[in-house]
Amino acid sequence: MLGASRRSVSAALRAGGARHRALAPDTTTSLSSSACPSFPNPLTENKDKLPQFQTRWFSMFSAPKINDPNHPTHLNIRNDILISNRHESTAAAADTSNPPCEKFEYQAEVSRLMDLIVHSLYSNKEVFLRELVSNASDALDKLRFLSVTEPELLKDAVDLDIRIQTDKDNGIITITDTGIGMTRQELVDSLGTIAHSGTAKFLKALKESQEAGADSNLIGQFGVGFYSAFLVSDRVVVSTKSPKSDKQYVWEGESGASSYTIREEADPAKLLPRGTRLTLYLKHDDKGFAHPERIQKLVKNYSQFVSFPIYTWQEKGLTKEIEVDEDPAEANKVGEEDSKAELRNPKDVTTEEYNEFYKRTFDEYLDPLASSHFTTEGEVEFRSILFVPATRKDDIVNTKTKNIRLYVKRVFISDDFDGELFPRYLSFVKGVVDSNDLPLNVSREILQESRIVRIMRKRLVRKAFDMILGISLSENKEDYEKFWDNFGKFLKLGCVEDQSNHKRIAPLLRFFSSQSEEELISLDEYVENMKPEQKDIYYIAADSLTSARNAPFLERLLEKDFEVLFLVDPMDEVAIQNLKSYKEKNFVDISKEDLDLGDKNEEKEKEIKQEFTQTCDWIKKRLGDKVARVDISSRLRSSPCVLVSGKFGWLMRSQTLGDVSSLEFMRSRRVFEINPEHPIIKDLNVACRTSPDDPEALRAIDLLFDTALISSGFTPDNPAELGGKIYEMMGTSLAGKWMSANPEVQHVPPHQSAGSQNPEAFEAEIVQEAGGQK
Repeated sequence: MLGASRRSVSAALRAGGARHRALAPDTTTSLSSSACPSFPNPLTENKDKLPQFQTRWFSMFSAPKINDPNHPTHLNIRNDILISNRHESTAAAADTSNPPCEKFEYQAEVSRLMDLIVHSLYSNKEVFLRELVSNASDALDKLRFLSVTEPELLKDAVDLDIRIQTDKDNGIITITDTGIGMTRQELVDSLGTIAHSGTAKFLKALKESQEAGADSNLIGQFGVGFYSAFLVSDRVVVSTKSPKSDKQYVWEGESGASSYTIREEADPAKLLPRGTRLTLYLKHDDKGFAHPERIQKLVKNYSQFVSFPIYTWQEKGLTKEIEVDEDPAEANKVGEEDSKAELRNPKDVTTEEYNEFYKRTFDEYLDPLASSHFTTEGEVEFRSILFVPATRKDDIVNTKTKNIRLYVKRVFISDDFDGELFPRYLSFVKGVVDSNDLPLNVSREILQESRIVRIMRKRLVRKAFDMILGISLSENKEDYEKFWDNFGKFLKLGCVEDQSNHKRIAPLLRFFSSQSEEELISLDEYVENMKPEQKDIYYIAADSLTSARNAPFLERLLEKDFEVLFLVDPMDEVAIQNLKSYKEKNFVDISKEDLDLGDKNEEKEKEIKQEFTQTCDWIKKRLGDKVARVDISSRLRSSPCVLVSGKFGWLMRSQTLGDVSSLEFMRSRRVFEINPEHPIIKDLNVACRTSPDDPEALRAIDLLFDTALISSGFTPDNPAELGGKIYEMMGTSLAGKWMSANPEVQHVPPHQSAGSQNPEAFEAEIVQEAGGQK
């Protein structure tokens, strides 16, 4: 069995929810009423003009009567409908006691077209069952529709259902529906024609007579669906009984044959009260499809939302009598009650029911963070339920997921997408989409080029954003914190890949800041906290909160109490740079040149520039190509200098997303800014004027630059060389400082320490002296 029935959930969510019931034969092949799993089906909409049965589409076994039996003598293509000739044989059957067997032949063109369909249209053979079950469901739908004006069609009082029986030993599958069936003329006019739909004629007649109703939007590609049976079958037999006829007819065709036969059913044991029985005699290599477990799996995968009960046969390897879970009459009664259940509005569906549907459909064990159930109408009509998972399973670089399940009129089509229905950055969203406007044989090319799919994608993306925004506005802040931890990187990727949705993505972003290092804040919160004189949104990129907090770039902004966003994730700055602005406020990187804080004093700046112009040129000459230029800084207060990047360059290593090669390109574009108020810079200004060639002054410039590299987030080109400079200056500064208090300690002349170019030797000397004191 496929599992236990969940009628309570099904009744709550379904506009005709799917139910698959298993027929379990014992040693004498008896009927069992145990139910397969039925997922709740919220993808429904009210159909006021129809009786309260469960709903689905058109049928492979349905076709209106054609009054004109004359057909063209060649293959015609009219309005995308292919019509083949059929030549009726006048030869009677050898046994005159049986009804005559009439032979019909396809034209050569039609035979080749059928071969193309069987061998090229479908890449996956198992879709044959999806097509045939869909057609059977359509036959039931058509009967139900016609019964509104012709109630006598239901006079046989046979339940509306689909039954699938298998014979794995002989490789036979039998699919029986109790739908509208076909008359002999309908068999002649429909089953011999590729992509020539009786239902299409039926709809055309309804449209012309202005009698079309809400449930008349049925599939119009009957021929293609029916001939999918030959994907796995050598021979196909269709036995059908229309309530409009007293006789039952049998259509029979073979794979690769140029003809087929139609005869009247003469065996009383094979007569049907109404509907169609399709018997597939499987090819040798495809007999595995006749295993009951295989059939049940395919039904569950492709047809779980079909609106009518689907019964399957299942073997029981037991020698004792099988216990029946429910009385067969009770099972039929339950099915009848379900079919009469009122279609429910999404507002009437509880959160628990949505959660149950989500967990069973996507094999999840945690409730989703949010769900969105909606129907879109107008240019394109489809229904969908979307969910935001509680945890992340897929990596951000995984473009292919199975998170979106596409159905066409409640028949499963595919869950293998590569950005056709959702962009890559929203690939974590899970959901079910049911469209009435797509064909059953949806190919990757159709998904990529279809205007319908593009419209669906646009609306699905908007609904996904509305759902995520709802989480962010929830009173339970932990929900959005959980969402951001799992899927924040996805939204940052969206800033790069989807410019058209920047306005929807930006309010969902979260960052740390100089005024909020413990809790993430939104851009809305930042803008709300801006100072009246503040014009821009300031940010700095760093590899950690500690680095960002202590960066020299912040000194002046912190003094003015301007909040600065801390971008500590490698993707943060990429996202911000793509957004460019938010609510008419530009994003400004405080680590780049020409930072304007809105308080410039042009006269004072002019005086300082005149005083330090010679010093800036002197420092630039010493540093050479390491920097683009040397400027006076307006952003520093306590630091003597800082390295900033050009307007269109990067500075932080984190800003390059780990691409070290890009640093080489930007190295010569850095700007060395000096703080004219700092004592070290004032001393160097004097040295520039009095002793520009002094080795100590030049070494001080080198050390300032290397120190600025570190404080600005870079690693010096030669860390060992920098260490040597630091040791050298320490030796100069400390030499002899404690000697007067310890005359017994051997004195090392200052010039030896200062002149040493080997930091390891100097360090060894210090250690030796310390050891000598012990």
